[in-house]
Order: sequence, then C-alpha cells, then structure tokens
Amino acid sequence: MANKPAEFFPQEIIRRKRDGATLSEAEIMFMVRGLTDSSISEGQIAAFAMAIFFQGMSMEERVALTRAMVQSGHVMDWTKADLGRPVVDKHSTGGVGDKVSLMLAPIVAACGGAVPMISGRGLGHTGGTLDKLDSVPGYNTAPDPDLLTKTVKNIGCAIIGQTDDLAPADKRFYAIRDVTATVESIPLITASILSKKLAAGLDALVMDVKFGSGAFKEDFDEATELARSIVAVANGAGLRTSALLTDMNEVLGRTAGNAIEVRETIDFLMGRNVDQRLLDVVLALAAEMLIIAGIADEATAPHAVKGALGSGTAAEKFAQMIAALGGPKDLMTNMEAHLPLAPIRRDVIAPKRGYLGTMNVREIGVAVMDLGGGRHKASDNIDYGVGLTNIAGLGAKLGPRNPIATIIARSEADAARAEKRILNAATLTEPPPAAFPAVRTRLTREDL
Repeated sequence: MANKPAEFFPQEIIRRKRDGATLSEAEIMFMVRGLTDSSISEGQIAAFAMAIFFQGMSMEERVALTRAMVQSGHVMDWTKADLGRPVVDKHSTGGVGDKVSLMLAPIVAACGGAVPMISGRGLGHTGGTLDKLDSVPGYNTAPDPDLLTKTVKNIGCAIIGQTDDLAPADKRFYAIRDVTATVESIPLITASILSKKLAAGLDALVMDVKFGSGAFKEDFDEATELARSIVAVANGAGLRTSALLTDMNEVLGRTAGNAIEVRETIDFLMGRNVDQRLLDVVLALAAEMLIIAGIADEATAPHAVKGALGSGTAAEKFAQMIAALGGPKDLMTNMEAHLPLAPIRRDVIAPKRGYLGTMNVREIGVAVMDLGGGRHKASDNIDYGVGLTNIAGLGAKLGPRNPIATIIARSEADAARAEKRILNAATLTEPPPAAFPAVRTRLTREDL
C-alpha cells in the first residue's frame, strides 16, 4: 500500500515561515491550493502574508510560489493558434502619465511580434491602461477567447484585461494583502506580477520598473531590488525576462488622464508633438522587447522600432486593433469626436518666474483622481474626459505664458482644488536643475 502524503497544517507552515524557515515547494503548493479553494481561512492567509513580509523568501521559494499561483487557474497556450511569431509582453509597475503600453503593443506587432497584453486598471495615484482604453467607445477589454486569438493572429496585438480564470489565487491573495498592509513585500509583488504573465503563455517579457516620486517604489535601490527579484524569478520559472529601470520623478509625456492620454498616444503614433522623454522610454522598451523575443539584436532593434513609427505601420496596427475589438474605425482621424474632454480649462501659473526644479508626481496623480479621473475605491466610476495637459517637465522655464499644466475639469470648483494641489507639488529653482536620463538601467539575467 502506498504511503499517504504527509499532511500539512496551515498554522505549522505559518509558524515555520514566521520563525525564518525556508518552505518546501510542497508546503507552498499546499498554501496556494488552500488560498484558491478557500479551504484555508482568510486570517491564516493574512498571517502567512505577514510572515513573508517580515521574513522574506529565498529565490527558490519565490519561484515555487509563482509557479503554484500560475497553476491555480487556466494557462493560455498560443501554440495552437499557429501565430508564426514570438509571444512577448511588457509590464510596468505603474506611474503617472504612463501610456506606454498603448504605443508598445502596435510597435512590436509592426516589427513581427505577437503581443497579447494583459493590462490592469488604475491603482491609487497611478493610471491604468484598461481605464484609458475604456474611454474609447465600443472597445472591448474582455473579448471572448476566439476574438482574442483572431486579433492577435491577424493584427499582432490585443490589449485586454485579466480573466477570472487566469491566476485566480493572485486575485484573492492580493485582496487580502491590500487590507493587511503587506502589499509592499517584494517576494509577493514578484509572484503577483509574474503569475499572471506566465499564465498568459508568453515566450518573453520586459519589465518597466519605475522609481521616483510618482512610482510604487520611490527609492532607486528598492526599485532595483524589485527588478532583480522579477528577472531572477521569471527566468527561474522558464520565462525569458529583462528589466529597465525608468525615472518617474516627472510625469511621463505631457498628459495625465484617460481620454487625454489616448489622444497623446494617437499623436505620438502619428508623429505629432512627440515628447522626447516619452519617446526615449518607448524606444528603449520596444527595442528590448524585440531583443528578448529574438526578433532583432541590439544593433538592429532600435532601427526596427523607428522604422515602424516613421512608416506609419505602428499607427495602422493601433487603428486595426481598436476596430477589431469593437472601437471606432476612424479613431485616428476623428479623435475629437470619439474622445471628448470636459469643458473647463484652467492654466496653473507658478507664483513667480523660474525653472521647474522638482515635482511630487504622486500629487499630480492624486490631482487627476480628485478631478474624477481615478478611483478612491474599486466601485467608483471614472470620468474619462478630465485630466491634465501641457504638463511641464523638470527644467522647464515657467512664467505667465508657460504654465505648470493645464487642468481639464467638469467644474470650476474641481479645477480650483486641482490647481492648489499642483502648485503645492511643484518647486521652482534658479538655475534649472540637472537633467537625468529617463531610462536609468538595464537588467538582464546575465547581470544577476
């Protein structure tokens, strides 16, 4: 008679991790199964998360946790679709004005990649890619599997939301972490991000890990630690992954909001009024996606990306994706009609002349939330037509004709509140501050 598998008790696993022990893969699998089927209580999962928060996890434990969370639900298999191109994605840790995903998916598709980009909604002061796309009338962020496969196969990209059967353990685990002050744990962040990406059936992944006042991890060293963890665990779990650390000490691009960021995306893809820092980040991430997916090498990837933009092919891919998933066919040429903005305009004028020295970017994101462009709680509705435009970058010369930003609001009262917050978030200097590159560091598995 076969020996019965050893019985685990949640409280014993929690105790072992609380005391600093290294958990076995079997113990971690047991906890994740209980998390998924609710056979382990919410209190025990909360205690497990807190034990990890204080004691951490080895890289081997992080790989085991990530794999267990992937196996908690459906894993997408793109081999059956016969795409004929590598499947690659990018994930950002979030920022203000970060509309990069909207540009990357069509660029990489134009260069020969398949990009089934599973994106999220806004979290706190950071905007969400799905919220931006929800501002596009008719666009379906939750297509059925056949439409998703058809869109990725025929066009090369589709930006959608996470389905309920994709890493369901992460959904419950995150909800518990959110109310128990354990969200910041790097091992748990790593498993949360990568479980969804591994479940998406990717061949390769590029991480955009942000640092600075508008980022989830403000400190550069902490952001680097997170990037190292993600690159190590992803590669350990069999997913080719690299990371770029990018600066979020100023808003990315010139806009923050939902419809207004889609407008900036369209202008960017059409070659109009392109912000240089935004271009730098997009070029670097797109090239990295091509390199890690094996589509191009370090010498040819930047040229391929610039070619996709300059030829208009990336813009065509974006238009095709929007139309294929239910959006208007003429979005690129008629965005004013399809992406209406709120009626109130107010320039935020600095109290004196000078150069923009620092900006508390988190407060800029909160200002957009206060206008109605973000959520205070998950059930809140979003006003897609509010936000900020003409946002000044660090070092910009400010004065009566050069505002810090222009507010787009539903009421004068809303605009006045946002103006006060933005003025408090900005400091002026003389002379202008030193400039720093938007992309600070590249991290690959060879760097670990």
